Amino acid sequence: MATVSEPVKRPQIRQTQCFIGGKWVPSASGKTFPTYHPATEEVIADVAEGDADDVDAAVDAAREALEKGAWSKMDARDRGQLMYKLADLIEDEADELAALETLDNGKPIHDASTADIPLVVDCLRYYAGFADKIHGQTIPVRGNYFTYTRREPVGVVGQIIPWNFPALMVAWKWGPALAAGCTIVMKPAEQTPLSCLRMARLAQKAGIPDGVINVVPGYGPTAGASIVKHPGVDKVAFTGEMSTAQTIMRDASTTLKRLTFELGGKSPNIVFADADLDAAAKGAHFALYFNQGQCCCAGSRLFVEDSIHDEFVDRLAEMNTNRRVGDPFDPTTEQGPQVDQAQFDKILNYIEIGKSEGATCVTGGNRAGDRGYFVQPTLFTNVQDEMKIAREEIFGPVLSVLRFSDFDEIVKRANNTSFGLAAAVWSRDIGKAHRIAQKVRAGTVWVNCYDVFDAAAPFGGFKMSGLGRELGEAGLQAYTETKTVTVSLG
Repeated sequence: MATVSEPVKRPQIRQTQCFIGGKWVPSASGKTFPTYHPATEEVIADVAEGDADDVDAAVDAAREALEKGAWSKMDARDRGQLMYKLADLIEDEADELAALETLDNGKPIHDASTADIPLVVDCLRYYAGFADKIHGQTIPVRGNYFTYTRREPVGVVGQIIPWNFPALMVAWKWGPALAAGCTIVMKPAEQTPLSCLRMARLAQKAGIPDGVINVVPGYGPTAGASIVKHPGVDKVAFTGEMSTAQTIMRDASTTLKRLTFELGGKSPNIVFADADLDAAAKGAHFALYFNQGQCCCAGSRLFVEDSIHDEFVDRLAEMNTNRRVGDPFDPTTEQGPQVDQAQFDKILNYIEIGKSEGATCVTGGNRAGDRGYFVQPTLFTNVQDEMKIAREEIFGPVLSVLRFSDFDEIVKRANNTSFGLAAAVWSRDIGKAHRIAQKVRAGTVWVNCYDVFDAAAPFGGFKMSGLGRELGEAGLQAYTETKTVTVSLG
């Protein structure tokens, strides 16, 4: 992994227009919207505000590339080579892209440099290797027939990504889509469009044919909804919030689009008394406070066994007290600002709700500083299962600690949620850990670790946490259609 030890220069802003059919163009309406640096609340740049007309143009370009362009005729191995080239170019510009993430999102430069961008490169390389390994089967059938299957690209895919990991979410979406031979119309989050636009420039530089990747910045109710409703879009992949996914499902019903959703969570993180407490405390702290708490799989419900509860809380409180909150461009900063005013206000409101419901605020509980969207690392104890802060996704640096006393109780309480994205268990008893992993209803379960991601490991949720999976071979499935071909040998 890369290291960051010196102050980082702010990146140049080069791309602010729509990227359609290989060309940088203003929005059809001429409208723009501002994107902000959340540490200072200053406007970074004005970005083209795409809507239905721009989506129409992007879908037309993607359809042309899919059915008639060079992409449609390209050998799968050559397609993979272009993806490797894109990964190389991103790696070459890693410092610039990391700084762009920090400027637009507010995440600490250390995290952007050592986690986000290296994971982007790894994800694209992983799927580049899959490009020529997507194949069907020959199937013995009754009679004098030869039957085989083909796995073909699902078509033009609409991809709508969130703001918490802007560049990484691009890679999670582009990787399987490109490997499968699809073409793309992407809408980045309006809070963080800049890294996606930069990566589109690098994709063109890598030689990916024009029209294969199209980017339409804009807002959900206009650009996003137009992608979802467009009859020329064959599949929609969305990462974000549950109620938006419900709207997408309704809007996509008229065209029966294929859908995949990676949504939110209220993930249980279970610490038994027999755990390695040093590792568990560091892991539980990281599980919630990493990326300012803006992680869909954050371990926001921390269940701690009674006999170690008080000691464990003391360890967490000490880490919060010593946590460095400040300028995200400072390499020593551990926590930057929340992404925008709306998220900042939402988090502070949940903190007040927690206090009013009777939870004990041990650390934090207020804004940090007087400029920027900074929230103090906040820790609640005496949290009960029915409290809002224990049931609803806060998406900020707010950790709820809940007591438990026995195995059967914790399984029931861990599953008492409408979500099911992730979970974790900390114990030296590996048999007990495996039983928890079996019984908890979640798409990912970490044992004696947290937030361990790899491009090869599928990620996604049960229940209201989504449909389908990202990453791994499973992530390819939603980007292909299986076609059966039967040939008479008579």
